[in-house]
Amino acid sequence: MSRQLASEIHSMESGSQRIFRIPTALRAATLSLAMALVTAVTVHAGGFGGANSGAVGGVVIDSEGIVRSATVDEQQDFANRIRALLDAPAGDWNEASDMRVVSLRGLQDQVAKARAEGRPIPDEVSLMAGLTRIEYVFVDSDRSDILVAGPAEPWKLLPEGSIVGTKTGQTILRLDDLAVALQSVEMARQQGILCSIEPTAQGRANLKKMLSRVALRPGQNPSYLVPAMREAFGPQQVQLAGIPGESRMARTLVAADFEMKRLAMGLVDSPVRGLPSYLDMAKNSTQSRSSNPRWWMACDYDNLRRSDDGLAWKISGQGVKTMTDNDLIEADGRAVAANQKSKVAQRWADLMTQQFNELAKSMPVFSDLQSTMDMNVVATLIVQERLAEKANLDLTILSSDKDTLDLGSYFVPEEIPPHCSFIQGVNGWIVTASGGVDINAFQIVEKQTVDAKVADVRTATLAAAGDRWWWNK
Repeated sequence: MSRQLASEIHSMESGSQRIFRIPTALRAATLSLAMALVTAVTVHAGGFGGANSGAVGGVVIDSEGIVRSATVDEQQDFANRIRALLDAPAGDWNEASDMRVVSLRGLQDQVAKARAEGRPIPDEVSLMAGLTRIEYVFVDSDRSDILVAGPAEPWKLLPEGSIVGTKTGQTILRLDDLAVALQSVEMARQQGILCSIEPTAQGRANLKKMLSRVALRPGQNPSYLVPAMREAFGPQQVQLAGIPGESRMARTLVAADFEMKRLAMGLVDSPVRGLPSYLDMAKNSTQSRSSNPRWWMACDYDNLRRSDDGLAWKISGQGVKTMTDNDLIEADGRAVAANQKSKVAQRWADLMTQQFNELAKSMPVFSDLQSTMDMNVVATLIVQERLAEKANLDLTILSSDKDTLDLGSYFVPEEIPPHCSFIQGVNGWIVTASGGVDINAFQIVEKQTVDAKVADVRTATLAAAGDRWWWNK
């Protein structure tokens, strides 16, 4: 298939799709069946409300669950709405810092003050003083506080509505994401934090049966199959666990999965050299008729380093890695673990992991995913290690789900209709691509190493504290 056709129908499933091998009569083409989901809607920067719909990254999703490409006018309209709510940084906020320290007690005080005065939460509070990552967590027992620290920079609005740093292009952290992470720790303990879009077993079986009857003539364009394939495959089920389904964080997970699959299946050109699509890499490889590669993004951190007294913590690592495994598709459409990996799929996963930071600069949704990983690791650390108790800090404003904060509500449908696109190959028809996001912050927090240097950083940080809720070290 031509790239033009791929762009015209440029949707793909952002969750767990599967790959079926088609009989030898169809080895003249490679087909990817996929489905699109909206990228994350940008939060109301001046508070915690958000747009319930909008065009981000060129995709629109409406209240009926219909997914389509956004027009240029829709993208501009959405960005303009955010621009009207976002103040440009001025004064101290125009300065970048390798290490900015932010007080959680101070953040809560700022929120409470804004609420008491009947005004929106200031942008610098909603945007956590411009932090782009969290690298340290400190307990300040003397001031009954918990401090988070990391690199920070001024912010700007991208044309499609993302708020990123002016220096690195990384996504600016959001206070509402931290609140959702804190409120979701116990839910995540029970369920894990997972995101996928699952085709039904019946849909897989129907599609496999339908394609088994297809025989293309030489040179015939397979696009005529699209309507029948959509009908056979049926709606895809959106699955989320461990966080509120209406949260911005939920949309971030789905959007990141969606963009990963678009890259893997060649439905969007990679902005990073050295990261071809999986289909380009797999064109001339031999694949099993029933073994299907899938990919998912997971946490990627070094062992947490802490002081001996547990009052200072260092978080390091990229934050996100791409994993792969294989599924076997049974005759009835059920997917079961194959307990083996495709070498080509593993190579693509490794490349995406290696190129992730560079990719995040061009595709902010991946930087959003880094932020989500950071927030959940920090929230789990605070709860698991009882840091609020050690600090004698009441975190009710951030950690309560009793509408203390207006976190907004973002529509994510329970099911989404399929969309199809095609990419030409030589080894059969790749019908679907799998994926997902899996955040296991508890596993990260369990891996700890004592490092006396982290205590020294805490001591210097507390000594630099003033009367503001943030400062540069």
